[in-house]
Amino acid sequence: MTKIASSELILNPDGSIYHLNLKPENVATNIIFVGDQNRVVKITKHFDSIEFETQKREFKTTTGIYKGTRISVISTGIGPDNIDIVMNELDALFNIDLETRILKKEHITLNIVRIGTSGSLQSDIPVDSFVLAKYGLGFDGVLHAYNCEHILESDFENAFIKHTNWSSRKARPYIVKNSEYLEKKLVSDRVFVGVTATAVGFYGPQGRVLRLALQDPNLNSKIDDFEFNNSRITNLEMETSAIYGLAKLLGHNACSMNAIIANRANGTFSADPYKPVDELIRYTLNKLIQ
Repeated sequence: MTKIASSELILNPDGSIYHLNLKPENVATNIIFVGDQNRVVKITKHFDSIEFETQKREFKTTTGIYKGTRISVISTGIGPDNIDIVMNELDALFNIDLETRILKKEHITLNIVRIGTSGSLQSDIPVDSFVLAKYGLGFDGVLHAYNCEHILESDFENAFIKHTNWSSRKARPYIVKNSEYLEKKLVSDRVFVGVTATAVGFYGPQGRVLRLALQDPNLNSKIDDFEFNNSRITNLEMETSAIYGLAKLLGHNACSMNAIIANRANGTFSADPYKPVDELIRYTLNKLIQ
């Protein structure tokens, strides 16, 4: 088999993967992603024991045991470009022999759940509720760097592009479905299910105006109104689509859970945004180990 060059698979002097600063034994196959490094401890404080901790840049990892299940919590930082780093390096830890730099014969599948915060785009999805993404809708373009056509929902994408009159100067939107295995674990009557859109930025890419005019000031309302096969876009954030796309390409399970702390349609914000996040953490941990 072909050996992967050191310029492509970069390791630290201690043999750990370059950005995440991890070795294979440091990470569980059940993984929770958070954007904010300070949110890692808000999850791991519920663990029965901690076996490993490290941090390099915004990438903080803690691995421990929760009610008999080994789980790692990793902060990805903000944005789909960071997700590209995290997903590829995590997969390498499990599916590439770091010493020989050769792909392993047996593929190991990871279970990855994102716990994030988000703003609802629908008036009937209130602040302090939970949203599970059945689909990730990406505006970021990261996935187009890869051979990805076989995992995309092309009819869904075409309908969205037509509905929004999407600018050809922007990256083509892509849509990827979640892991049905993880959805079944995480869904309940308490959870709204829909499409989570992933923006490439926080201000203009999400329709916020400070001093700069938008290319399409009506885009958010078009997004709100869009529906395809009874699926609507429920919320907007900055990581889900890249997680879904890369997980699907690499053969892993992924599902994104968001605590809704703002409602863009109603102009409301949670009176206590920390509360729904803490509730979502406990909810997700207990569902994940079932």
